[in-house]
Amino acid sequence: MIRFCYTIGKLVTVISERQFTLRLLTSILLCFAVPNTTAIAGPVETPIGVTLRDVTLQGLNGPPRKLSAFHGRPLLINVWASWCGPCREEMASLERLAWRSDSHYFSIIGVSTDDDADRAKGLLKTANATISQFIDTGLQMESMLGATRLPLTVLVDGNGRVLEKIYGARQWDSPDALRLIDETFHGARPNSTDRRQTDRRP
Repeated sequence: MIRFCYTIGKLVTVISERQFTLRLLTSILLCFAVPNTTAIAGPVETPIGVTLRDVTLQGLNGPPRKLSAFHGRPLLINVWASWCGPCREEMASLERLAWRSDSHYFSIIGVSTDDDADRAKGLLKTANATISQFIDTGLQMESMLGATRLPLTVLVDGNGRVLEKIYGARQWDSPDALRLIDETFHGARPNSTDRRQTDRRP
């Protein structure tokens, strides 16, 4: 009887050790199987006061360009989508803003967050858009600019530093909007003899 109990006890010990080993191996495998969320996380939003990192913008009505190509003077970035009613409503005012003679000291570009480039191009054609427009690829601009809702307009200085973020539609050629732009870009305006054309297509 004692021998039988000893045999049973030894068997239980072996089984327990094997279960422990199996659990240990399972835990180790799970550690390697869990994805590194830091590594796969998308681009982090660039807050006000921080410089935007350089990305390549895919053109909707022109060639692709790097964001750094707009360095040298202030930049207004308008983020929109074809399905966004308020975005469509403010497009005409952005066009009028681009053609104002007192707006030539800064550039204006648009960035569509549409998944379908053809749909975005269709809206631009209907709106007779002349401002250089780009489409977001991989949500890089949407994430970097913090476009959690649309439209979003981001004011950037000549070095690529974010100065202001404005959510919601505006009449961008209205006195209030012009005052906001001027105050934000204060000190960035070049001399009148050094004016260059606002970024728009002929």
